[in-house]
Amino acid sequence: LSVNLTADCNAVLKALQPIFQEQGMTETVHNWEDHGYLATYIKKNGSYANLRIHPHGLVLVDLQSYSDHMKGREEVDQLLNKVEERMKELFHGNIKRVKRLPAILRGGVIDRYWPTADGRLVEYDIDEVVYDEDSPFQNIKILHSKQFGNILILSGDVNLAESDLAYTQAIMGSGKEDYTGKEVLILGGGDGGILYEIVKLKPKMVTMEPTSNIDQMVIDGCKKYMRKTCGDVLDNLKGECYQVLIEDCIPVLKRYAKEGRMFDYVINDLTAVPISTSPEEDSTWEFLRLILDLSMKVLKQDGKYFTQGNCINLTDALTLYEEQLSRLYCPVEFSKETVCVPSYMELY
Repeated sequence: LSVNLTADCNAVLKALQPIFQEQGMTETVHNWEDHGYLATYIKKNGSYANLRIHPHGLVLVDLQSYSDHMKGREEVDQLLNKVEERMKELFHGNIKRVKRLPAILRGGVIDRYWPTADGRLVEYDIDEVVYDEDSPFQNIKILHSKQFGNILILSGDVNLAESDLAYTQAIMGSGKEDYTGKEVLILGGGDGGILYEIVKLKPKMVTMEPTSNIDQMVIDGCKKYMRKTCGDVLDNLKGECYQVLIEDCIPVLKRYAKEGRMFDYVINDLTAVPISTSPEEDSTWEFLRLILDLSMKVLKQDGKYFTQGNCINLTDALTLYEEQLSRLYCPVEFSKETVCVPSYMELY
């Protein structure tokens, strides 16, 4: 709660004390001169509340309890309602703002909380752990969301959900490209989404390098649990117009460049633009520049290179990425597009 008047900390404390005492909670009060009060209330069942009263008019109530049943939630709501009502009485309606946050569920079997690219915490409607394994390179999770279907999460980073066709369409050129009879190279894309969509467009040949870490377990997990995204293209590593190479993409790109093999399209789905703003000191930026340079060497003169950037809030990182494009061995022209990726809950 935030009040318009400078808070009389002692008056607020005395007004709210009875609410917690009625619950049979043991009280401990800390008083800092000119910095308000911290009162802690502990119940015999281990539940506790922290009441922080700031002199500038901010009153914070934090309740923590172990309760997975509706009755416990109702008790919490009732206590907060009483706090809110008592504060309104005390300040005669001079409450500037009241904000009640939903409960954060800690220690559950299913982890619902995942950060966005720009560091905001999002609570997903995850209701099932579909797949959770550690490969030699990373942790691989596939979690089920009521809204987004199965979501692939690699080492804590939300990669792609079954709802995210918009991502795949955008990284393929948003329906503006004709892939008929073309040679296509996909870097990354271990979820199979890009490969599945391009194969439908009758290319001459699609070569996919699943990842720089050669992680077969990502492919295995996706072909079993992400079939709405990848269809059946990961069931076999070779099809009529595609092949999946379980090799490190860097030596393969170097080999293609040496052999003079050229592609109409190179689609880089390996990694997002690094968040660091110090590219000279960040090996991830060096890796990104290396991939860019090698990709240009295997791209036809009139070819196109598609890649994802990062969320639009990371403006500094995106600007730095554009600066990398001016440092390639050959001049390039570029354009960009912003799309909403459903499971990312942000614009990319």
